[in-house]
Amino acid sequence: MPVKEAIILAGGLGTRLREEVPDLPKCLAPINEKPFLHYLILFLKKEGIERFIFSLGYKADAAIAFIESTLPRSAYQLVIEQEPMGTGGGIRLALAAVKGENVWVLNGDSISMVNLAEQYRLHTLQSAICTLALIPQQQFDRYGTVTIDQNNRITGFQEKKWQENGLINAGIYLLNKNSFIQSTPAGNFSMETAFLQRFYSTLPMYGYEEPAYFIDIGVPEDYRRAQQEFTQLFSTMSAFHLSQADHSWTIFLDRDGVINHDKDNDYIRHVGEFVMYENTLNALHTLSQLFHRVIIVTNQKGVGRGLMTLEDLNGIHDFLLQEVSKSGGKIDRIYFCSDIDNDSPNRKPNPGMAFQAREEFPDIDLAKSMVAGNRLSDMEFGRNAGMHTIFIATTHPEVPFPDDRMDARFDNLFAFAEACRREMKS
Repeated sequence: MPVKEAIILAGGLGTRLREEVPDLPKCLAPINEKPFLHYLILFLKKEGIERFIFSLGYKADAAIAFIESTLPRSAYQLVIEQEPMGTGGGIRLALAAVKGENVWVLNGDSISMVNLAEQYRLHTLQSAICTLALIPQQQFDRYGTVTIDQNNRITGFQEKKWQENGLINAGIYLLNKNSFIQSTPAGNFSMETAFLQRFYSTLPMYGYEEPAYFIDIGVPEDYRRAQQEFTQLFSTMSAFHLSQADHSWTIFLDRDGVINHDKDNDYIRHVGEFVMYENTLNALHTLSQLFHRVIIVTNQKGVGRGLMTLEDLNGIHDFLLQEVSKSGGKIDRIYFCSDIDNDSPNRKPNPGMAFQAREEFPDIDLAKSMVAGNRLSDMEFGRNAGMHTIFIATTHPEVPFPDDRMDARFDNLFAFAEACRREMKS
């Protein structure tokens, strides 16, 4: 999906939820022992969002601590309101951090599981400056309603009142950055009244309708309902089995400790130290037959530290490519990061190398990709890129499983390849 940035509005006071969550901002309200924001980020990653701008205010420090522990530094930016600015003011402030022409905007206390790719398609087709996600509801009085014509253009907004049925604003906007800035004032204002209701009749605003799951935890009864519904909802979303994959998928492989023997607290410095595990070539041959793309992604800090040369590294990779080719396998590309700065966007667990691969090979769909690695940083890399994760326990058999960061665990690469051969769709 082309628009990969999202603003999350997470600065509200949450007064209606205080009796349930007295000491936290709404976005961190715990659902089954995980903050609500955890689930919202998970959904957005599954939809292809790669960069998050958090608009924070009330109890911002708590939100910042969670964000820093959840996302790589290259994947987010923080915008903090010094005083309440309303939904519109918060968006306008956050737009300064947006790099693209359009951006997703979401409330930090609600989830609507609409198809963002389809919402984007409508937005683009109609050259809209704002496209809303709309959810059909029955017998409600908590929300106002939105009306649209046969072309999905917004024709009106109605105040909250009892409705037998209607379309509600689900709190997901696809917004043209410059148009919004040009149409709105600086300072405190409401997105709903000062922008949507004021300009819908003169500016191209559209509604994407889908009967998707929706919940807003802003009131205690729905917050309690989320405790019951999220267990099934998100276990289904995150559950993965090899049988879901087919030949259109991509496999990303870590190198040291997966393909070849690793050196404890050191680097494989030249080709003479590069020793593949037994059956590695057989495993790579099998994976080459099963997956459309086979990509290696490896941190190589030793080059950046001057302990080995780029020529040494290329010599290792040339040898590996030759051996794999001779055995009938293939490796489409090897990406490496020699940066010594842990905040480098290309250094795992940051997802930059996955994005490099997708840019070079546009047929790669990260939602239809796996990464196999022997460290938790590889698992975090996969999660940060929106991939499925396979832990290879060659060097760290003590790491417990299950773990939220892992979809599956195998003793070695060959065992993983054999499981793929048995279970993947032909």
